[in-house]
Amino acid sequence: MQATVYRYDAETGSGSVLTDSGEVLPFGTGALEHSGLRHLRPGQRLSAERQGDEIVRLTLGTIGAAERSAAPENPATS
Repeated sequence: MQATVYRYDAETGSGSVLTDSGEVLPFGTGALEHSGLRHLRPGQRLSAERQGDEIVRLTLGTIGAAERSAAPENPATS
């Protein structure tokens, strides 16, 4: 799901996101562990994975990935 960082405490590594459906959901330090993210800022757009009423994983979207994978091969390199 898509969400926006609503609140983030850099000292504890926890906070909450506002989902596109209007729910405010909490996340703990585990949501950032495998994402490669070290810091978040309020208003930042993210992809979020939810389990129950908690966010368990946050990642940055990969803008343009579908366009890159669908691009035709360069005939000079084939």
